[in-house]
Amino acid sequence: MVAAILGLAATGPAHATGCRFAPQGEGRVAEVIDVRTFRLQDGREVRLLGIEPADTTDAAAALAGLIAGRSVTLHGETDAPDRYGRQPAFAFLDGATPSVQSELLAQGTALASLAVSDKDCAADLTAAEAAARRARVGLWGQAGVIKSAESPGDILADVGRFRLVEGRVLSVRTAGGMTYLNFGRNWTQDFAVTISRRMMVTLEGAGISPKSFERRRIRVRGFIERRGGPRIEVVRVGQIEVVGDK
Repeated sequence: MVAAILGLAATGPAHATGCRFAPQGEGRVAEVIDVRTFRLQDGREVRLLGIEPADTTDAAAALAGLIAGRSVTLHGETDAPDRYGRQPAFAFLDGATPSVQSELLAQGTALASLAVSDKDCAADLTAAEAAARRARVGLWGQAGVIKSAESPGDILADVGRFRLVEGRVLSVRTAGGMTYLNFGRNWTQDFAVTISRRMMVTLEGAGISPKSFERRRIRVRGFIERRGGPRIEVVRVGQIEVVGDK
């Protein structure tokens, strides 16, 4: 079955349209700090948007292999630093495409977080991740990268970490202003996806009805929380991917 990231409809080959964020500076890479953070020669620290580190020991080395000592162009919504003093951006080598993020995803050394507002950027990231998954490269050569929604204990072992979870939605219920995509009958133990009232408005504005997920097989990405059973909260369009029909 063909998987579809909701709200991110790619209309051509990967990287065909590219990110539409404005240029936000350039510089030469002086140091790679971790898999998504590096320092330029002028002292600026840059955090790569749209990806989360994979649990691999060579993830930072992969980034260093791509950009160490090279010139990069930065694109983003703003050049304002985050609360840690890092400039969030998409990075491109010498103005070329695809982005450094897409290269890391294609190598299987990162996961797409989709924490970006530009649909073309998000489509590039998901396409690169999907290609790596099909080829079983990097982290995708390991078992258990995508957690089963039917194994809540396994999911709970990763509380606080960014993970992908897949399973069939048993029911969709709303209580106390929160909508729940339930994957089991025991809400105190089983895995569920939560959607706030505010996020429901955002999803519906994007043409997405969470009720339509009932009895469908989906893949959701996000940080694992423990609220009785394991949970992932939907905080942006694109976190849910339909991978099977009713």
